[in-house]
Amino acid sequence: MTTTAGVTVRVPAKVNVQLAVGAARPDGFHDLANVFLAVSLHDEVTATPAAELTVTCEGPDADKVPLDRSNLAARAAELLAARHGISPDVHLHIAKDIPVAGGMAGGSADGAGALLACDALWGLNSSREELLEICAELGSDVPFSLVGGAALGTGRGEKLTELPAGGTFHWVFAVADGGLSTPVVFGEFDRLTSGVDVPEPAASPVLLDALRTGDTTALAAALANDLQAAALSLRPSLAETLTAGTDAGALAALVSGSGPTTAFLVKDAEAAETVAAALTASGTCRTARVATSPAPGAVVL
Repeated sequence: MTTTAGVTVRVPAKVNVQLAVGAARPDGFHDLANVFLAVSLHDEVTATPAAELTVTCEGPDADKVPLDRSNLAARAAELLAARHGISPDVHLHIAKDIPVAGGMAGGSADGAGALLACDALWGLNSSREELLEICAELGSDVPFSLVGGAALGTGRGEKLTELPAGGTFHWVFAVADGGLSTPVVFGEFDRLTSGVDVPEPAASPVLLDALRTGDTTALAAALANDLQAAALSLRPSLAETLTAGTDAGALAALVSGSGPTTAFLVKDAEAAETVAAALTASGTCRTARVATSPAPGAVVL
């Protein structure tokens, strides 16, 4: 069943407060212990009835978003329709505000947003389990985009355990020029760790406790990203961005996911504005964005 009006879903970006990466598996993927936090930067995906599947996009760097079937939003519509034996006749419009190819799961967010929007538009009333199954098929970060809040992702990141998060954490994200390809960053990780005994990935108990209690200082001390060395190897200039943010008063700095966006944990909203202004003035990034976490997952507006 379809309705004539569109359905709009708001879906959050993410930051990885811990990204522990295991050695490459035979299938080329890596086992992860990935502690996700959803942050208050959002994309909105609107699904409206159409004669065929089409994707349009507006917002910062919209020209870098693929509008063909490789877009995760389009793939989400196709997978959902195929499960129900219907044709994916829908127009998906993405209003981008999450940095593109920035390590903040913008493409994954659009996949989760499109899935929820099409499910509502077509009146399918799919269970959360079914939606999460399709999300996992779409990509490792897509299930978390649906769930939001805080969660531990294991396997290749798609098996989620929701985590308690106390209080509000304040962030600044420095958006770099150009993107970094996640597969290329993982490839560089493999090169850098070649011949090294890579430990099994595990979530840090200290970090999980800091998250649960809302202790910003303890969380800052525990932030970790095993892909950071690979991202810095591919994009050495990111080191200057990280230094600019900590010099301006950030409690901690790290590359977000596979990069090239860098994330800065700060004490409060006032500190966030100070650090964002300093990063923008430093010339080491294209723009700086302020956000808070945790944020809710995908939601129909």
